[in-house]
Amino acid sequence: METEGPPAAPGQSGQPGQPGPVLGLRSLSFAYQGLLEIPYEVILAQQHTLEVLDLSYNLLEESPALLGELEQLSTLILDCNSYSSHVKFPYMPSVTTVWINKNKISNLPIFVEEIRCKFPNIKILSMMNNEAAPSYFNGGSLPQYIDYRQYVISQIPSLKILDDTEVLGKERALAKKTYRMQRTREGSKRRKELHR
Repeated sequence: METEGPPAAPGQSGQPGQPGPVLGLRSLSFAYQGLLEIPYEVILAQQHTLEVLDLSYNLLEESPALLGELEQLSTLILDCNSYSSHVKFPYMPSVTTVWINKNKISNLPIFVEEIRCKFPNIKILSMMNNEAAPSYFNGGSLPQYIDYRQYVISQIPSLKILDDTEVLGKERALAKKTYRMQRTREGSKRRKELHR
């Protein structure tokens, strides 16, 4: 576990000569730990100060429900795990960056809706090397890649960077135009279902 923050206060663990938990950390990394579960006890001890959490290169697939308690978290890194399109995130308005590259995301509309609803202030989303994000990394064609970008940008208007590429104004305008009809049809369909 890599950390960034102030040094541990001696004797906080209650055992003489043993350093206690470090409080007030701004970043934590549990990368390459082979984790099957999120180490909430250690993470949530930093709930008032933690800004960056790296859980990449593990075996995680459970929904990270308790991470919603991290009041200051701005960056969540979940690369190279086993998260699917159906992962359920807690509502996290402080998060502006999510990296979830190389997971098992295959259904783009379901996943993008979750991201849009749970991270309302997201600016950077990277989901390269997932089935739902066709590109040269996973055998996708250029038209598939362009369509993928337009769809994600149209659904998450706050994005400034998608994957490794800045979202340009003309790309945003085209995405909005291309996918406007889909949102209108879906909204109309939902209204009809509600009034039955």
